[in-house]
Amino acid sequence: MDIEMSPNRLVRFLGKLPEEFTKRDIIRFVEGNNIEMINFRYVGGDGRLKQLNFVINSKEDLDMLLSVGERVDGSSLFSYIDAASSDLYVVPRYKTAYVNPFTSRPTLDLLCSYYTHEGEPLPSSPENVLRKAAESLKKATGMRFEALGELEYYVFSDKQDVYPTEPQKGYHESPPFSKWEQLRYEAMKTIAESGGRIKYGHTEVGFICEEDQEMEQHEIEFQPVPVEDAADELVIAKSILRMMGYKLNVPISFAPKIVVGHAGSGLHIHTRLTKGNTNALVKGGRLSDTAKKAIAGYLSMARSLTAFGNTIPLSYLRLVPHQEAPTNICWGDRNRSTLVRVPLGWLGVSGMVKDANPQELSEIAMQGEKQTIEFRAPDGSANIYYLLAGLVVAARHGMEMEKALEYADKLYVDVNIFDDEHKELQESLPQLPSSCWESSQCLLDDRDVYQKDGVFPTSVIDGTVEILRSYDDKDLSERLYGKSAEIQKLVDEYLYCA
Repeated sequence: MDIEMSPNRLVRFLGKLPEEFTKRDIIRFVEGNNIEMINFRYVGGDGRLKQLNFVINSKEDLDMLLSVGERVDGSSLFSYIDAASSDLYVVPRYKTAYVNPFTSRPTLDLLCSYYTHEGEPLPSSPENVLRKAAESLKKATGMRFEALGELEYYVFSDKQDVYPTEPQKGYHESPPFSKWEQLRYEAMKTIAESGGRIKYGHTEVGFICEEDQEMEQHEIEFQPVPVEDAADELVIAKSILRMMGYKLNVPISFAPKIVVGHAGSGLHIHTRLTKGNTNALVKGGRLSDTAKKAIAGYLSMARSLTAFGNTIPLSYLRLVPHQEAPTNICWGDRNRSTLVRVPLGWLGVSGMVKDANPQELSEIAMQGEKQTIEFRAPDGSANIYYLLAGLVVAARHGMEMEKALEYADKLYVDVNIFDDEHKELQESLPQLPSSCWESSQCLLDDRDVYQKDGVFPTSVIDGTVEILRSYDDKDLSERLYGKSAEIQKLVDEYLYCA
């Protein structure tokens, strides 16, 4: 990260990277920027950021707050914590500090980690499960897991008759046909100032026009960062987008499906394994065996990963054919009909910049540093920390699977499996679950893998299963077929999920 060009206000003021921030740095920023309040932020069992506000009364009080944190009622935050012994500590992680862009008084927000009454990390808290997953993978393989999210969302607004966009034709549209570019620009700028490392933003395929309103789909994609940072960035970004929509009185939804027959919103996750400064997904200019083993892990655990990435009944109205959402468990290169996609990674190509700009004398030689592997099933209902932890677990599982390379080869496809001519192939491939109920059973089937090395505690697995089964959504798609009013009721119920 370039400190001088960083949009992060704390990085520029302190002259150091977030992972180097200390308590003294936070206090210095507060004093030097007339910060009046502190917000502690932490993710609850519903996947949303919660908030605790503090007025800064003195330097001594601020020092103490940053040193020891505060206590909260865990039973009101997590369903599996008993009210009889519910006190938890929340302790700030200094590297996550950012200036809140929406408060009337200058305020600094910090994400927190949960600790038990004994001062130990809470085994079941989302951020701690993810940390354990990353540490377990690093210990077993020597590799670091990096990730980025593609955050898709719809903006709802009054219908406009000028410069209309055609349904399902919104991909990379520009103004005046795209109406909410400015909101996305401001969101990207604000997310970057809050520590998010953004790659780009654009409109997505979805554009839905009804009698009195229209819904325009957008996407913000991030840069690959250590997996724990990736989770923090995504939950902050969702909070910022919602606040911007609230200020402008336009609903913003990350729900997986808004209208049947139109593109839903996913939360595609790109992953990368690194060893030292080297991308372990690439070797000799080709996809490495390490990459294929990780893919095998994703494929073998795909059905149970939906328990963390597709967590509401509405999720399974998105996972249907012909909507660029996966239904079959398979992988391919550049193939958007598959569950796992290996996107273009600048492997084996050169001379493009020189061809486009004959006057240019220099060119950067790409060696596969940008190569990622994309997991396309999750959506905006995901518990981001548990989902990313599950992907880390799955990658390690792939490294340890017997005949992982053969398994990956068996599920490789190089055609659009939704084409009618490949119907037989589609029917021969394993399927993702079709309901939360089915997903819960898949999680129980794979629980030993998730609980290895104590990464996922029993309470998280059992609690997740209980929530998924509470929806009682067996055969939901069949029950709702053709019943538009009931489908709309379901959409309304989960419009602001996670």
